[in-house]
Amino acid sequence: MTAMQGVIVKGIGGFYYALAGDNQVYTLRARGVFRKRKITPLVGDTIRFTPGKGEGEGWIDEILPRRNVLVRPPVANLSYLLIVVAPKPKPDLLLADTLLIEARRQKIAPALIINKLDSDAALCRDIRAQYAGTGDPVVVTSVKSGEGLQSLEELLKRGICCFAGQSAVGKSSLVAAVTGIDLDVGEMSLKIDRGKHTTRHAELLTHDGFQVLDTAGFSLLSQTEAEDPVLLKAYYPEFAPYDSQCRFRPCYHHSEPGCAVLKACACGLIAKERVMRYHQLLKNAKEAWEGRYE
Repeated sequence: MTAMQGVIVKGIGGFYYALAGDNQVYTLRARGVFRKRKITPLVGDTIRFTPGKGEGEGWIDEILPRRNVLVRPPVANLSYLLIVVAPKPKPDLLLADTLLIEARRQKIAPALIINKLDSDAALCRDIRAQYAGTGDPVVVTSVKSGEGLQSLEELLKRGICCFAGQSAVGKSSLVAAVTGIDLDVGEMSLKIDRGKHTTRHAELLTHDGFQVLDTAGFSLLSQTEAEDPVLLKAYYPEFAPYDSQCRFRPCYHHSEPGCAVLKACACGLIAKERVMRYHQLLKNAKEAWEGRYE
């Protein structure tokens, strides 16, 4: 049969399900060459495949070049990581900062979604101010009032998006309100018998031009291997204008005399809360670097 192109939306038990341009989902297996090369097809992969005949499965022939790859969750070609925080439960901004860093490390564009504006508008504004210097999209939303949902919709239409963050911050409600996709059900499980499985797997849900990854409680990207702690500052865009003005090179922006980043923080040009959390993550990075051979 004629080869086709599609995107893998789910993979389970050696079967892969690809959504093609004709809006049909095809059941496929990976050819042996992928196993020999130790390549595993991932949700989000754009592939070329040969569809099966009748009820038979087709075959994945080629995996097109990936823009990015994650190990946990095992997905590829993310356009945006949407990090959701809210006034309730108590926002874990150290987690949010860690996710921002890992997204940049893995070449995924991050965005911060501050949800539940209706529950504590003052705290939402405070969180937004802390991240104003990052240059990343920061969207304040409320499902109840509709605030910010149009801006979120614009982000979601830019490609494959994945929501991350603490439980109960409203990720599923936001997705349903903007896209009509129900993360608690999963559209694929309604269409594919093999998709009805007790163990949840990463799944790419599509509807009306939206592509949202359902990652079953995912809150934290798989972290890359330990790297030199002095590189951590590179993942803080608000530090960049001042880094070259520091007295010492390199400068960790921790307690060095003549540090321009710390001076900018003292003058209110960089959010002090971001710097305080950076110092905590810097401490963690130093410990990981020192123990990398243990």
